[in-house]
Amino acid sequence: MPATPDPRTTGLLLAAGAGRRYGGPKALVVEDGEPWVVRTARALLDGGCADVLVVTGADADQVEELLATHEGSRVATTRCGTWEEGMGESLRAGLTALATRGRAVPLRVLVHLVDLPDVGADVVARVLASRGGGTDDLARAAYDGRPGHPVLLGRDHWQRALADASGDAGARTYLRRATPYLVECGDLSTGRDVDTRE
Repeated sequence: MPATPDPRTTGLLLAAGAGRRYGGPKALVVEDGEPWVVRTARALLDGGCADVLVVTGADADQVEELLATHEGSRVATTRCGTWEEGMGESLRAGLTALATRGRAVPLRVLVHLVDLPDVGADVVARVLASRGGGTDDLARAAYDGRPGHPVLLGRDHWQRALADASGDAGARTYLRRATPYLVECGDLSTGRDVDTRE
């Protein structure tokens, strides 16, 4: 059963990469009849995010068409023109788009990746429930003690995370320094990203 949507929280799904090692954009991968980008957006919604912003890049038209076909008004997209420079650029594009929403800027964002197909709504719900719901929230899922995604960033952390975002590192440098609260989810998922078809 889907969690009650938290109006303070937006899911930010990074789905812009070309998936070179995989052989194509992972957002477009279909498993059990469902594209990964749709599955992951639904996990964010069912886990308690009020809405989801998907950052697109490679094959953006196809990814956006899939989302429009499968998901409703609670899923929006924004394009990252510099996606080829790495995940840091996708994070920058997403957070910038959210920060300029005016009165609709969320108090916190749950950053997730499209290539974690076994991370479901139960992980999302657990990470969201681990903190109080304020702008200073900072937490991330862990799998058998290994930090992973999704990552919960309260609005107070956005500028500092963006300052450190570069290349494929995303917010990794900032998270190392800021030491987020780790939410163990190894009983729910492996948390492993899928880089190759094997």
